[in-house]
Amino acid sequence: MNTKHQFLRGTGVALITPFDANDKIDFTSLSRIIQNCIQGGVDYLVTMGTTGEAATLSYEERMSVIYFTVKEAAGKIPVVAGIGGNNTAELVREINALNTNGISAILSSSPAYNKPSQEGIYQHYLKIAEHCPLPIIIYNVPGRTASNILPETTVRLAKASEKFIAVKEASGDLTQATKIIKDKPAGFQVLSGDDPLALGLIGIGGDGVISVIANIYPKPFSSMIKLALHGEYTNAQALNLKLFDLHKWLYIEGNPAGVKAGASILGLCKNRFRLPLVPMSKSNFDLLKQEMDKIGRV
Repeated sequence: MNTKHQFLRGTGVALITPFDANDKIDFTSLSRIIQNCIQGGVDYLVTMGTTGEAATLSYEERMSVIYFTVKEAAGKIPVVAGIGGNNTAELVREINALNTNGISAILSSSPAYNKPSQEGIYQHYLKIAEHCPLPIIIYNVPGRTASNILPETTVRLAKASEKFIAVKEASGDLTQATKIIKDKPAGFQVLSGDDPLALGLIGIGGDGVISVIANIYPKPFSSMIKLALHGEYTNAQALNLKLFDLHKWLYIEGNPAGVKAGASILGLCKNRFRLPLVPMSKSNFDLLKQEMDKIGRV
C-alpha cells in the first residue's frame, strides 16, 4: 500500500467554528476545541468544511480560521483545509491564493445547487487538480449538493491524477462505498463522512472517518476507529454502541446545530450561529443533554 498519505488512515475531525456574543469568530474557544481534539487522540484536523459553517463566513474569515488552525496544530497533527464551491474558476482563484504552509491536503465538496452531470463533476475536479499544489480529498455529500458522485466517477478521478488521494464518502450508502473500495487504485483511501456508519465502512475495507462527533468526544471515537483498523472489533463495537444513540440528537435539526449544542454543554464554546442557521430547539437540546449525561465525560 502507498503510505505517502497514511495520516488519513484514522480519525479526522471536521471542526466547528465558534462565535462570540457579537457573532465574530471566537478564536479562544476554537483554540480550546482544537487542543481538546489533539489531546483526545484524533489523527488530523479538518477546517472550513460544512461543520465549520464555511458558507456563512467571508473569504477573509475562512482564511483566518485555516491559518489559525495551522498555528494551533503547531505541527503536532496534520491540517486539511476545506475549499469547495460551485464556481470552478473562483475555486481555482482561491486555491492559487492559498498559503499552503502547514496544510497537508484540501477537502473539496462537489458543486452544490447547479447539479452538474457526472462529466461536469469529473471536469470540475480535474481543473482543481491542475492548479492545486496539495493533495485533494474528494467530498461526496449528496444530501447537501443534490448530486451524487457515482463510484465510477470517483474511481475515474482517482486513476486520472495522483493529486486525488481519498474520498470522503457521505452518501450513507455502504454498497456505493464497497464499489469504490473494490475498484479504486492502490493507495487511494475511502473515508466515512457519516459517523454512525464509520465502523461499518472500516469493516468493508475503508480507511477511517472525517468526524463530527469527535469535536466533543474525540477520545472514545478515535479510539473506536483505531481499534477497528487493528481488527479489534469487539472493543470497537462496544465504543460504537456507547456513542450510537447520541448521533440522532446531533443531526435531528441539522449539522452543526447538534454538535455545537453539545460543545456548549461541555463548556467548549457558546451555542451561537450565523443565519440562516439557528440553535436547536430547547426540547431537543434537553434531550441531547440527557443523552450526553448518560455517556458522561469520556
